[in-house]
Amino acid sequence: MNRRLLLSALPLFVLAACARGGASGDGGKTLTVAATAVPHAEILESVKPLLAQEGVDLQIRVFNDYVQPNLQVDQKQIDVNYFQTKPYLDEFNASRSTKLVAYAGIHVEPLGGYSRKTKSLAALPQGATVAIPNEPSNGGRALLLLQKAGLIRLRDPANPLSTLRDVVANPKALQFKELEAATLPRVLDQVDLALINTNYALDAKLNPVRDALVIEDANSPYVNFLVGRAGGDKDPRVVKLIAALRSPATRTFINNRYHGAVLPAF
Repeated sequence: MNRRLLLSALPLFVLAACARGGASGDGGKTLTVAATAVPHAEILESVKPLLAQEGVDLQIRVFNDYVQPNLQVDQKQIDVNYFQTKPYLDEFNASRSTKLVAYAGIHVEPLGGYSRKTKSLAALPQGATVAIPNEPSNGGRALLLLQKAGLIRLRDPANPLSTLRDVVANPKALQFKELEAATLPRVLDQVDLALINTNYALDAKLNPVRDALVIEDANSPYVNFLVGRAGGDKDPRVVKLIAALRSPATRTFINNRYHGAVLPAF
């Protein structure tokens, strides 16, 4: 009886082992990728049929934060991720002792400043409340944009990791609130101005081209990268994903879908 049960269960063990092998990066067909919903997951969905034709089953895991996608790739729970800029990745690696690597730049999401209380930066009142992201990379990025708009001056005008301690001139006496990036669209009614990443702006049905009072231009250095562990860019599945994401078809998809709110970086 025990021998028969063992033999009958053997195919299940074999299937389970194959499934684990495909997800663990040993050349199996499945490739898992962590992404934020808009635009990253949408762009990935656009290349999924092409990858299927090439034998890659792209499994997209959607996250609403900037920490777990990196932690899960570092811990080998997910193969790659697609949501972040190089400055953010560098700061994350330094603060978390991870060694994730930027594989390929795909697009730029211009950071923008949004308001429901004023129609121009010039109309911002004295002491206006301004919300910015609370982590170093995007917080510094927001301050650089406010400096470019003439609202503040920083100690080092080119430092991408500037903090509020580096603000040396603040003529309007702006009051800053540092909040988690994902929550910024939800506080628009409570502040005078919020500096919002385009993925979260689009998710909140804001149109960066139409609604932003100030926005980065196409020369922004904040390109969004496909990211993974060292050496992972040699994986044939990842090679195919990079080629698909940097293809003319993806360029056309980005331009037609986002109308300037997201810009191809290739």
